[in-house]
Amino acid sequence: MRRFRFGAVVRHAESGKEWAEKARRLEATGFDVLLVPDHLVGARFAPVAALTAAACATSRLRVGTLVFANDFRHPAVLAKEAATLDLLSGGRLEVGIGTGWMAADYAAAGLRLDPPGARVARLAEALAVLKGLWGDGPFTFDGDHYRVRELAQRPRPAQRPHPPLLLGAGGPRLLRLAAREADIVHLTLRTRPDGSGPDERDGGEEAFLGKLRTVREAAGDRHGGPELGTSVMQAGEPKAGATWSAADVSRLAGTPQVLPGTRRDMLDRLRHWRDEHGVSYFVLHDERDLDTFTPLVEELATP
Repeated sequence: MRRFRFGAVVRHAESGKEWAEKARRLEATGFDVLLVPDHLVGARFAPVAALTAAACATSRLRVGTLVFANDFRHPAVLAKEAATLDLLSGGRLEVGIGTGWMAADYAAAGLRLDPPGARVARLAEALAVLKGLWGDGPFTFDGDHYRVRELAQRPRPAQRPHPPLLLGAGGPRLLRLAAREADIVHLTLRTRPDGSGPDERDGGEEAFLGKLRTVREAAGDRHGGPELGTSVMQAGEPKAGATWSAADVSRLAGTPQVLPGTRRDMLDRLRHWRDEHGVSYFVLHDERDLDTFTPLVEELATP
């Protein structure tokens, strides 16, 4: 049985000092990972610079993305950036990656949003390029989307063979890809093909359990299987200004993505999903819930 791990998504701060204080608070209260998203619109820091600053402000806390949008950068560029950050942080990087999905990002930047199948195929090739470039010698790749010729990059990542790869996945194609290729599978809501938001037909306990079955079937005989995680979209009572509506939250009822009730209720629910279903990595989605969620981390986290 895997130990509990806890992360928190942190999007921005008003200064470098405030950003460092946020990172140190997570470290001091038992969180394992500070995670940043990757979007072009909205009040969000750029991932690589933000993670570097968080790593410099802490000594134990891991840093990562939830998740890099593959369409925003060539995997050869990402491989070098990630290897450098992993080395400079002393091997504390987790590379979360997904296809890219939010239509507003693509429209604002003048990028083409391809159909889901094309984006998943491109991501599969990107994973091969990343792993190849983090290897020990010159790497060549000939795919439909990427071509690399005898590229040998330095530095190598501190973590070998490479930093843990996290794939965010909600639909069957991405779940199967994540089960085969990722070290961590982060279960999400499926998004609409047009990138306009979560698919309102997805959600609920049965859908979540179905995703777990898909991952386990696709992982096959992988030794130990990938680590399983998900985002906690709401902890305790809804807070003013929460990013998710009551309708959104109601679709997640029965899953570990919402934690209603008392502190004991929330602890019992997290233990249930870890002990009975193998979901052990929980990421707080909204900083407004930090005061509610932190006591759970302090009780369940292990050194």
